[in-house]
This record gives sequence, C-alpha cells and structure tokens, in this order.
Amino acid sequence: TAETPNRSFNHQGNPPTLEPPNYREAGDLSEIKHRGLIRFVSIVGDTQETLPRNNIVNQTHLLLAKELAARLNLPFQWLTCDSMRQCIEMVDRGEADVIAGNLTASNIYAKPLRLTIPILHAPAVLVAGVNGPDVSDVKNLKDVEILAIAGSAAVQIAQEIANNNPGANISVKKVKLPLQREELFDALTTNPKAVTILHRSAVKEFQQYRKDIVLGADVTGPLDIVWGVRKNSPKLQHRINNFLTRILIVADEDRNSDWSSIKKSGLLRFATYNGPTSYFLWRGVLMGFDYEMAKAFADRNNLQLKIIVVPHGENLVDWVIDGRADMAGASTTITDARKRKGVDFSTPFIETPQQTISNRNKPKIETLEDLRGRTLTVHPLSAFVETASLLRKSGIDVKINLAPRGMSFDEILDKVADGEFDATIEDAYLAEIHSALRPSLIIGVKVSAPLPQGWMVKQGNHSLLQHINAFMGTFRDSNKYQNLLATYFKPEKRHVEKIRAKIIPGEDISPFDKTVKTTALKYDIDWRLVIAQMWQESSFNPKAESPVGAQGLLQIMPQTGRDMGYPPPLFDPDKNIRAGVKYLDWLRNRFSGPLPQRERLWFTLASYNAGVGHLYDAQRLADHLGLDRKKWFGNVEVAMLKLSEPRYFEKARYGYCRGSEPVAYVKKISQLYKAYTDVVSGDTSWVLPDNRECQYAPPLLPGQRCHVYGRFLKTTTDQIQITPWRPAY
Repeated sequence: TAETPNRSFNHQGNPPTLEPPNYREAGDLSEIKHRGLIRFVSIVGDTQETLPRNNIVNQTHLLLAKELAARLNLPFQWLTCDSMRQCIEMVDRGEADVIAGNLTASNIYAKPLRLTIPILHAPAVLVAGVNGPDVSDVKNLKDVEILAIAGSAAVQIAQEIANNNPGANISVKKVKLPLQREELFDALTTNPKAVTILHRSAVKEFQQYRKDIVLGADVTGPLDIVWGVRKNSPKLQHRINNFLTRILIVADEDRNSDWSSIKKSGLLRFATYNGPTSYFLWRGVLMGFDYEMAKAFADRNNLQLKIIVVPHGENLVDWVIDGRADMAGASTTITDARKRKGVDFSTPFIETPQQTISNRNKPKIETLEDLRGRTLTVHPLSAFVETASLLRKSGIDVKINLAPRGMSFDEILDKVADGEFDATIEDAYLAEIHSALRPSLIIGVKVSAPLPQGWMVKQGNHSLLQHINAFMGTFRDSNKYQNLLATYFKPEKRHVEKIRAKIIPGEDISPFDKTVKTTALKYDIDWRLVIAQMWQESSFNPKAESPVGAQGLLQIMPQTGRDMGYPPPLFDPDKNIRAGVKYLDWLRNRFSGPLPQRERLWFTLASYNAGVGHLYDAQRLADHLGLDRKKWFGNVEVAMLKLSEPRYFEKARYGYCRGSEPVAYVKKISQLYKAYTDVVSGDTSWVLPDNRECQYAPPLLPGQRCHVYGRFLKTTTDQIQITPWRPAY
C-alpha cells in the first residue's frame, strides 16, 4: 500500500480550518456549554458546502452540525484531522467534542467512543470515471489502482479486495482527501485505471451534476454512518440522538402532495431554479428569495425542506402537475396560461411591473412607441412572452425573439449588455439590480401594470394551498419579509458606481491606516490592498451592514467572524480589521498547485466576494474552456462570468454564480489598489513595476524588509541576504 501525500492532488496549504481553541475541555454537555463553544472534527477537509440540488437542505454533516449548535445556542467550530485515529485522539484529549462524518458504526469505534444513532444507512460502492475500469462487479477489476481516502474504512475495504483477488494486479494507494473534493473525481476521469470507494449516498450527491463518474457495485452491506463523542459524555450523546431523531427524515417519494401526506412524511418538496433571486450559494451560505420564504414556511410547520433544482430548460409547472414536487416557485408571475396548464397559485407575495432593458449605446426605449422596429429577446418559459405578444397585438411593430430554452435570464441580459441582443424584458425590481451590475445596460419603459407573483401547487390541492395562504397572510407583515425584499430586490451600494476615493499624496488614505498597517504586517499582506478593499466594501463606514448581515468596514459575515475567532458584532473597527485580514490570509492558501503570487491576490479577492467554492468551479471551467486556471484577468474571470449560464453552472458543484459581481469587485479594487501604490508608500511591501520576480534588491536600511513575489529579503549592515519565504499573496 502506497501513501500519497496531499500534493498528489496538487493540494497546497493547510486544511480549511482554524487551529483548535487554546484550551482542552474533556467534559460533558454542561462543561461544553460553560466554555461557550462546541467543536466538531472530521477527516473531511472540504468545508465549502455544496449546493443541494435534490436534497433535504440541512442533512449534510456540516449543516447538521450548524443546526445542532444553533439549537444548543452555541457557536461552533469545524476542525479537520488526517485520520479517524487522530480524530478520536483529539476528542479524547478534549481538543474537540464531536466526530462528524465518515465514521462507520463498528466495534472498533464503539470501544473508545459513544456512538450516535445512524445519520446515513448506505453501502460502500466502487466508483470510476465513465471511461475507466468496469466497476459493475468486483470480479471485473483487473490492473486497477484503488484510490482509498487515508484514515477511512475504504483503506481496509480496498486492501481486502486486493488480497482476495491476488491475480488481478490490484494496487491500493492511500490519498489524503483533497482541499477541493472535485480533484478526487478528476483523478478518476483522467486516470483510466483509477477506482475509488465511497458511500453510495455521497456518490449520488455528486452525480446530480457530474455525469463523468460511474457508480458501481456494492463492496459492503449497508453501513451505518454515525457521529461519536467522548466516553464520559452521555448527556451530549443523548442530546445529539434527540436532535437527530427529530430532524432526520426518510422521504417517501411516492406519496401524494396533499397537506396530510406532507405532514405525515414530515417533508416538504419545493421545486425552483438555481438562479440569482430564487436559490443559490453565496459566500458558502444558501440564499434566495423563494428559498428563504419556503424555508420559513417549512419551519413554521415543523417540516424538513427538500429543494429540487429543476433544469432551466424544463417548466416548473410540469414538476408540480406530475407530482414530483409539492409546490414550486422562482419569482413566478401568476398568469392565466399557467393556470390553464393545471396549477393553482398562492396569495401573491409581491407585485411588480415589467420593464425593458437595452444597451445604452443604442437608442433609448423611453416610450412604447420607441419599441417599433426593435427586437425583444425573451425566455420561452417566462411570462415575458405573453407581455411581448400583447405589445404586438396592441399595434406596436416589435419583433419577438425566443431565446433557447436552456438559456438563463442572466445570459440573456449579458448578451444585451454585449450588444448581441437588442433588448429584453425584466421584472422592474430586478432591472435595477441588473443595470447596477452591468453599466452598459439601461432601464426603459414599463410594459405592464404591476403583476402578482406567487407559488404554484397542483390544481385542486386546496389543503396545501390553504396553509400556504395562511402563512403568506402573516409573513408579509413581518420584518423578515421586508428584509428579504431589501436583500434580493434592491441593489447593494457597493454594486453601484461610487465617487472616486480621494487620494491626496502625503496624507492618510483612510481613517484606519494605522490599524490596517499593523494587522496586515502580521499576515504579510499589503495594507494598501486592504484599504482599497475596505473602500469597496463599506466606503470606510464602520457601522455598515448589508441586507444579508455582513458587518463593518470589511463586511464580515457573522459566521466568518466566529470562524476567525472574532464573534459578532463586528462593528468595532479594530476587531473587524483583524477578522477581515485573517480571513484574507486564510483564503489565499485555499488554491491548489503552484500559483503566481499576483494571481493569488486576485483569486483571494474574488473568493472574499463570492466564496471560494465558486472560484474552484471557475478554475475547473477554465480548464474545460482551454483557459489558464492560474490567471485571473482574461482567463478565470471569463469562466466566472460563464457560471451564470445553465450549460455551465448546472455541471458545477456550487451551481449558479452571479459572476459579474466578483469580476467587477476585483477590477474596481485592483484599480484603486494601483492608485494607492502610485502615491502611498507600502512601508512593508515593495513590488517591481514590471511585475517580474526580484533579481536586485532596492536600497534598504539595516533591519528593513520587503516582500517580492515569494521571496523575503533581509538586510544586514553590509549585505542583502535572500532567503525563502512563503508567498505574500
């Protein structure tokens, strides 16, 4: 058995976790509560939550851990280790409290731990690439290499397969679970002899968007996946068991969609699109107007929510009529045409007129008469088709172009912004956001009266509709509903072009220069970059708070602050700066393989804005498109923009990304950063103008230092000594 280090997957940097807290607590639940923190540990190093596409949204290990912590009213921390033995030792020493994920119920683990009730019940299976070995039967394995995740039960299973088939030339290679879990599957698709072993449920999750992997034969009977706690923690074990008993659902997919069947199953199936307002993943958080409303409805009725992501070329109406979902919605306009197909609509939760959007370099569309001779490109499954048809029937000579069914609304808008399409129609509340993100777009005339939007249920399903309407009646009057409107339908200030930041040579560039310099020096980050980012995030307003809850100068999400060791509130400038710079330092080590240091800077900023998961997807897509995954401008940024197109994001692990936002974010900060470097001394950072690696050091005084593309230059009284140093970016 060969041991493969992390670099087998081009993995660079530490696992995505913080170091354990600087204390040991080996007590039970009461002692953990007294400490004020519950610590989960796992050999799963990828803490970037995937986008649930056909799942109960809170039943991954990470989301279960978050929800358990919330019910205990405790902040949580997610730690990683290299093997299950190390996880057990950490729990035993009091450096962690719960082992979460990849723990198979067996006598081996029952001896040192207390095990919870099962979270999953599935066999381990063979997995290969579509062009890889035949994995339909263990007997078919010949001349293969089994990649077994180090520290997991797969190692023993793989070794038994090799031992039981001595003439088949089967080798076993232990591999560390890579930082980007996609790399394990990429290894299968690029190595025609590679096979791995995973739990069936995990493979099915990835098969929702990866069609290049094959699920093969079972290699074990059904296995119970459990969590583990210390032997002397019976109260914690009992509390977790009670939590899991209430929250884990075994769905009956053949049930009816009436209210009594839903309540009996404990599960609500909600169909929607993965898109900019309905349902998406942003900065590692599940978001979306329809998603958050559906989650609130499910929580109000003590139901688990199962999200079903419908492909963009398919109609939500069909999924409801066919019984594949209990209800559906994606900012769906209530129309007679949809009702005639066989759905009933809920009480409207929002009303909005429709407006034209066109390219500002073309003649403006300020009146209905301005539409004469123009072409409106609209999505064929949208209510905009009906609106455009009514315009023609009213006597306006406007052409109607139906976009391909698989094209997203974002893609249509991008083509209007690029001048490829003449104009389109959009809901008024979204038009403002899109025009803020795409400066070449201009909003035009309203082409409809305010139209209601609501959720769909199967026609005649009065019991479910009655409960939805009762919920709508009270929810629309709540503060949470008003916050949702502000979050999703009003552009954030940072998306809108700002007055250029004042730069006066010789003066401070912000009120927080001193604190930023001190903190940035600790992490070897150019303080001027942090100031440029701070201006983009908050315009130097320490009390700034976004609709989604990001706080302070660097707009830190509350959970990110906790992860960095700075729990909210995060409005204190010193605390916010320390948390934000530490997070930047964490992000810049999240990218695989050798990476030019200047590029690592841009990747870090894009990850800060969108979440590192979308950067991983963009890098993989860049490879697919023949672009350079190691360069941002003109390469990965191009792939990032394409993650708003269904043909790409439906095959991406983290799904839809409003790529125009991180692209604009990096561009604006890079421009301001350059302006700052032109007029303000870096003090602790020196960069050659032509961006080449340092060959000659600038004049330095004794004790001064400068960081130049991965090198550290240290001066003595008589010479300059160059020594290796970790990358500055």
